Amino acid sequence: MKPLKLGMVGGGQGAFIGAVHRIASRIDGHWDLVAGALSSDPVRARASASELNIAPERAYTDFIDMAAREAARADGIDAVAIVTPNHMHAAPAIAFLEAGINVICDKPLASTLQEAEAIATAVSRSNARFFLTHNYTAYPLIRQAREMIARGDLGKLRLIQVEYVQDWLTQELHNKQADWRTDPSRSGAGGCVGDIGTHAYNLATYVSGLTATELAADLDSFVPGRQVDDNVHVMMRYENGAKGLLWSSQVAPGNENGLRLRIYGEKAGIEWGQEDPNQMRFTPFGEPTRILTRAGAEPTPAGSRNIRAPGGHPEGYLEAFATLYAEAAQIIRADRGQATPDLDSHTPDIDDGLNGMRFIAACIASSRDNAAWKALAGEQVT
Repeated sequence: MKPLKLGMVGGGQGAFIGAVHRIASRIDGHWDLVAGALSSDPVRARASASELNIAPERAYTDFIDMAAREAARADGIDAVAIVTPNHMHAAPAIAFLEAGINVICDKPLASTLQEAEAIATAVSRSNARFFLTHNYTAYPLIRQAREMIARGDLGKLRLIQVEYVQDWLTQELHNKQADWRTDPSRSGAGGCVGDIGTHAYNLATYVSGLTATELAADLDSFVPGRQVDDNVHVMMRYENGAKGLLWSSQVAPGNENGLRLRIYGEKAGIEWGQEDPNQMRFTPFGEPTRILTRAGAEPTPAGSRNIRAPGGHPEGYLEAFATLYAEAAQIIRADRGQATPDLDSHTPDIDDGLNGMRFIAACIASSRDNAAWKALAGEQVT
């Protein structure tokens, strides 16, 4: 099939995550980038579009204009990727949904729960799809872990331990990435908890299949003068009686991108880390630990679905993003009757985004109340 046509809002010159999305969208050949409102600065928007070979007439400086004009074109975009800072997710997402254009949005869903709920309302009123790029859910061994838990390999779950730990904000830092993430007007009320804590929470929910019902959180801003949290400790209670601990930090020297997940049930436990994503430890109680590998012996169907390279050839971050873009393409084509989606796992959507925003809100409320337990409303990921 011909590639689908992709537009992009944000992600112009010097934008890290925009480049990640563009690379990932091309890996499997499902998408061509043909339009964009890459910057609110007209000069930078045109220069960015030119560098990416976007035709001048489809290099926009305003996302509202882009949504209207692309919706009116016979060859208009099939989806838009929104890769702006958090406070600029809601308005473009709503504009494109109202124009009937599918949305692929970077996480977290928005900067506030109110904005997230406005996006959810727009999704409910639109015939367009909404996808959220929680990319860590698309690693092959994460898909395998989810399937193993669902079929009962671990038994009833008891303990869920997840952490996402970095060190890059250990001291005051000023650059493009740090400035918006530590500015509450652009990142939202949550700093670390929204930036990477939501990844940890989403991953634990995705793999375990369990919904957290209550949490108690302690948020800190260790760097003097910082207006958002940079370290988070959270205790969680799950619907089946399991207990969880989440630690998220951007001020832990020696940690680059330490996303780690450990889940233990009455029969076995698993351990996985994002910095070595092609291996997972699986230990049935009373038996030697087994090292499961991506593309290794006896993978589950979900674990082998999106493998692109032979065993021993590492796959990781960009490929996980690519899997989400490939799945979005399959779903969009299926909606149009052009294909039958070959999917056996959940692709993050608006419900995942709302769950993440409720997690952030509950953490902030709990921390302000001296880490008191707070109810966490939300639906189970299916």
